[in-house]
Amino acid sequence: MKIPSTDMITVKCGSHIAGRMILSPERLMVFEYDANWLKNGFALSPFFLPLKAGAMTARREPFHGNFGVFADSLPDGWGNLLLDRVLRKYGLDPASLTTIQRLSLVGNNGMGALTYEPAFAVSEPQALEDLNEIAAEVEMIMNDQAYMESVDELYRQAGSSAGARPKVLIMHEGEHWLVKFASSMDPDNIGEIEFEYSQRARRAGIEMPETRLFEGKYFGVKRFDREGEERIHMISAAGLLHADFRVPSLDYTELIKATRALTGSVVEVEKMYRLMAFNVLIGNNDDHARNFSFIYKKGEWKCSPAYDLLPSVGMNGEHCTAVAGSGRPDEGDMLRVAAQCSIENVRAKEIIAEVGRSL
Repeated sequence: MKIPSTDMITVKCGSHIAGRMILSPERLMVFEYDANWLKNGFALSPFFLPLKAGAMTARREPFHGNFGVFADSLPDGWGNLLLDRVLRKYGLDPASLTTIQRLSLVGNNGMGALTYEPAFAVSEPQALEDLNEIAAEVEMIMNDQAYMESVDELYRQAGSSAGARPKVLIMHEGEHWLVKFASSMDPDNIGEIEFEYSQRARRAGIEMPETRLFEGKYFGVKRFDREGEERIHMISAAGLLHADFRVPSLDYTELIKATRALTGSVVEVEKMYRLMAFNVLIGNNDDHARNFSFIYKKGEWKCSPAYDLLPSVGMNGEHCTAVAGSGRPDEGDMLRVAAQCSIENVRAKEIIAEVGRSL
């Protein structure tokens, strides 16, 4: 394995060049929109990369000198574990890679519409394979027993998907799907549990992607960043707001106000409020900033369909995203969020009641 040595990377959105990026001597990413993109494109990250001419330099934190929207493209958790093992297999020190080299490793394998050139890795999800075999390989890797070939193949299949749980990207019946497997911390029936809560969320009026249980036990979700061969631009709340998703760093008040500022839509604001109510009522404490996203379609920003919805302990038994300052919220805290976000009290109570009845 030879990692590209380059000081510049080209960022594409779909088939169009959006801009170019270099690493400054201070190891901060510097991005500039392409002239044609300035005429016909949109802001990839409206709050931190507005659509304007000239070079823009990233802050040091929270993404180690990277812009949030590009940090979203990088693997996390399971993906990082695989990448580090692949690099070490070829005698490379993961710590020696620059951010530009890591984005080159993503290539066209990232979630959303962004791709990077020069690209070290260029591949697409494969047709549905034997998920039981993949699950066995996942378990071996988690137990440090996998063959080196398994690490290479699983890294290719994982793409740059985020999150701690093992997962692969597949094609099923001509559609793009993401399939999850149990981590060492999960119960054996975690797939069935997540599928059940995806159904509950749908009954609660939350916009959900299509979900299913593969082999009766592996939770799968149809990707909302793909429509046929079209790639849909997306950004997480962490990337949009430059919020550190590894620690509690966000409040639903901020998240809902950002939703209003980004979308200008009461409908989208209520979507996010409903999602907050669902997370609170089911005890989903792992509601960190990367578990909310927005998509850009037909010239408009909207909340993405919801994902990663199931009860979880979180950090110290508290919500990662606070509710009006509370990590252990009740209905009063949810109503305070509504008041702070200009949602009528009556409407907020209706939404909370609707979610509660669905459970």
